[in-house]
Amino acid sequence: MKKLEIKDLCVNVEGKQILNGVSLTVGENEVHALMGPNGNGKSTLLAAIMGHPKYEITGGSIVYDGKDLLEMPVNERSIAGLFLAMQYPQEIPGVTNSDFLRAAMNVRREQPVSLFRFIKEMESTIKELEMKEDLAHRFLNEGFSGGEKKRNEIVQMKLLKPSLSMLDEIDSGLDVDAIRIVADALNKLRSETGMSMIVVSHYERFLELIKPEFTHVLVDGRIIMSGGPELAEKIDREGYDWIYREYGVQPAAEAANEKTRISLGACAVRESVKGAERK
Repeated sequence: MKKLEIKDLCVNVEGKQILNGVSLTVGENEVHALMGPNGNGKSTLLAAIMGHPKYEITGGSIVYDGKDLLEMPVNERSIAGLFLAMQYPQEIPGVTNSDFLRAAMNVRREQPVSLFRFIKEMESTIKELEMKEDLAHRFLNEGFSGGEKKRNEIVQMKLLKPSLSMLDEIDSGLDVDAIRIVADALNKLRSETGMSMIVVSHYERFLELIKPEFTHVLVDGRIIMSGGPELAEKIDREGYDWIYREYGVQPAAEAANEKTRISLGACAVRESVKGAERK
């Protein structure tokens, strides 16, 4: 049974401490919602799990399926079953979707996937996500709308079939119909493969569709509260203020804004904006 175990994880970004001892366990076929105000470490946590070189691990451990992820480069983490659907997917001119996806699939296989099988599976996935038929021949994300980029992340996920997927606001930029289509595709893949998910989202509607069993609130680089789906529902109704009062915490982004209000320097303003953009 594949399990992700994070213990006391501390992460620095450009010399600034973002995560301050995060512990989290995700079992097989579990869905965990990760919530919290912007700028408090959610995206940082997912990037650190995936192995982004910008994020320096200064303490703690990440183990998946008994393997020490901190000893593995990004490509090995991907082959081990991890997948990160990015908040801002990058455009890669000159590389078609089909070439990229077939290469990524073949890395995970002892024998290359046949061209016929690949085309059949890709066309079926594109149809399921109601995307344009020429997707396979377009350069990766180049000229895509925001919603198309997000759905293209799900196309990749469906073809690669990871055992643990991390979704960084995959629902942002999607209209109501697209959110339903993406959620249906995720639920189907999970039922077929037993895939686990860590989902960063601010939208209760999306969480209602994918039905996370666990909800965690991350504030100032720490998970300060965990619960079931009812916690996400309460946050949707009442916001985070009651959590700040109950736990005596101040979100990192709000702390940065407060510094801006009392500062007269342009440099300080720029630094506060940078801090608020980090998650």
